[in-house]
Amino acid sequence: MSTTTVKKELITYLPLLSASQQTLVLDMVKSILHIDTKEKRISIEQYNKEIELAVKEIREGKTTSHEEVVNNSKKWLKRK
Repeated sequence: MSTTTVKKELITYLPLLSASQQTLVLDMVKSILHIDTKEKRISIEQYNKEIELAVKEIREGKTTSHEEVVNNSKKWLKRK
């Protein structure tokens, strides 16, 4: 989709949103811009180092099973 098309659609849909919805959209756009400005790629060396560390942790048994993750997520959801 071209930039012009996207802009036209935004201009068309934005007035259809309530004030609070427009605020949410604005917040999302600001959030995306903030994330993109701080996002940095890591070097291939750093990437390989992190992979090696992860493999080492797996070999040492420093893992979390799927069952543990499911049980923990149930606890997190109950807190809300």
